[in-house]
Amino acid sequence: MSSMRVFSKLISYLFNPILIPIAGTIIYFFVSPKFNPPETKKLILTAMLIVTVVIPIIFYFLLKNLGWITNSDMNNVKERRIPLYICIILIYITLIKITPASYSTELYFYFVGLLGASIACLIMAYFRFKASLHMTGISALTTFVLGLSFHYEINITFGLAILILAMGAIATARLYLQIHNRTEIVLGIFIGVLSQFITFGYWL
Repeated sequence: MSSMRVFSKLISYLFNPILIPIAGTIIYFFVSPKFNPPETKKLILTAMLIVTVVIPIIFYFLLKNLGWITNSDMNNVKERRIPLYICIILIYITLIKITPASYSTELYFYFVGLLGASIACLIMAYFRFKASLHMTGISALTTFVLGLSFHYEINITFGLAILILAMGAIATARLYLQIHNRTEIVLGIFIGVLSQFITFGYWL
């Protein structure tokens, strides 16, 4: 196996879409000047880890054992439908139970954006369009962090630069592995960015 292939596989695993919800929450806690008790942070992150990471992994192995999906890349557009339904339900649970608007407006609308992006990807799956979920996730996260920078008037250029580099690395990896074409990469970026931009009017 070539080093480029190993690198591409590693990048794909490190920036798996299921890690995007908790990554955005961790960055929010790190950046936000609002006081959040350590106990509250720990409780939220633990609950989110279970709902947005552990449960999706369990469902993945269940669906794979049932033969409903063949691999984690879900190259077949039809295979994406059930995982996306599950994703939508879990994000909705997170939105209502873990990060309600009463706790944090910023986090609430971050998850509203992620919910909208997931629904958009599901609709496209029914029309046999396959947007890159990796690019949707990293683009949504980058746009959210950009919004936090403007909202709190803080300079996090270095962090944004890392995220933009990550976007380039992920796009390159997905193209190299021939999991997506350029159109699917661009479509993923468009959905991720737009879904967060739409929510900016409610909290920025």
